[in-house]
Amino acid sequence: MPHATTRDDVRIYFEEAGQGTPIIFLHEFAADFTNWEPQMRYFSRGHRCITYSARGYTPSDVPAGEVYTYTHFYSDALAVLDHLKIARAHLVGLSMGAYSSLQIGLNAPERALSMTLAGVGSGSELENLDAWRKQCRANAEQFETLGSAEVAKVTREAPSRIPFLVKDPRGHADFYAALARHDAKGSANTMRGFQGGRPSLYTLTDAIAKVATPALIICGDEDDPCVGASLFLKKHLPAAGLAMFPKSGHVLNLEEPALFNETVERFVTLVEAGRWPVRDPRSLMGH
Repeated sequence: MPHATTRDDVRIYFEEAGQGTPIIFLHEFAADFTNWEPQMRYFSRGHRCITYSARGYTPSDVPAGEVYTYTHFYSDALAVLDHLKIARAHLVGLSMGAYSSLQIGLNAPERALSMTLAGVGSGSELENLDAWRKQCRANAEQFETLGSAEVAKVTREAPSRIPFLVKDPRGHADFYAALARHDAKGSANTMRGFQGGRPSLYTLTDAIAKVATPALIICGDEDDPCVGASLFLKKHLPAAGLAMFPKSGHVLNLEEPALFNETVERFVTLVEAGRWPVRDPRSLMGH
C-alpha cells in the first residue's frame, strides 16, 4: 500500500494516475482520497494526478495526541509531494483541503504552481468565531460518543449539502455512506484540532495580499458559510479569479463534476500558458 511518511512519522496513504505536470487533490473534512475519483479520472489524461487521505483518515494513520493542527495538514501534503520527488504542483482543494492549499501558498509558495480553493472559509467570520470553535468541540465529542455513522446523518442534512441531495440522490447517498465509515477518533481529532483551531482567514489579510500564486476560488452560491470568505479572497489575493456555481452547495467536485472539471481545466491551462495575470496592487486602491 503506497504511503508517504511525514516529519512526525505519520503514514499518509496516496494514489496517483497519469503523466505530465502534477496536480494534487486535497479533500474536505467529510471526505477522503476516494472523493476525488471523478477528477483523478478526468485530469490524469493530461497530468500526473495525486490524491491522498489526510492524517486521521484511513488508510492513512490515525495518530494519537494533539497532532492535528492546520500546520500538520498542509505539511502532510508537502510530505506526499516530497515522497514522490515533486518540486511543484497544482493544488486543488475543497473546504479543509482548500484551507491547506492556501496555507501552502502562504508558507511554501515555491511548491505551488497554482491553487484551486473550492468551498473555502467556513467558520472564518470573526463575530461568530467563538461559537464556531465551541461547535467544533461539540462535534468532536459527538464523533467520540455517538460514532461516525450517527454524525453522518446530521452532516448530510446541513443546508449547504442539500443541493447535492436534490441533484444527485445516488451520489449523495454514496458520499455519506462513506463518511459513516470514517474513523471516529480521527474525525474527532480533526474537528477539534484543525477545524476548531485554525486561524480565521480574516486575520491573514496582510499575508494573503502578498501571495502571487495563481488562484482560482470556486464557491457554490448556496454555500452560505463560504460566500463571504470567497469574496474576501477574491479581493485580497493578487492573482485570484472567482467562479460562482449557481444553485450549488459545498461538495462542488461531486455535485457538479463536469462544471468543476471544466472550470479547473481552463484555469490550469491558462496558468501553464502564462496567461493568468497578477493584478497590480494599485488597482485595489482605485488608482
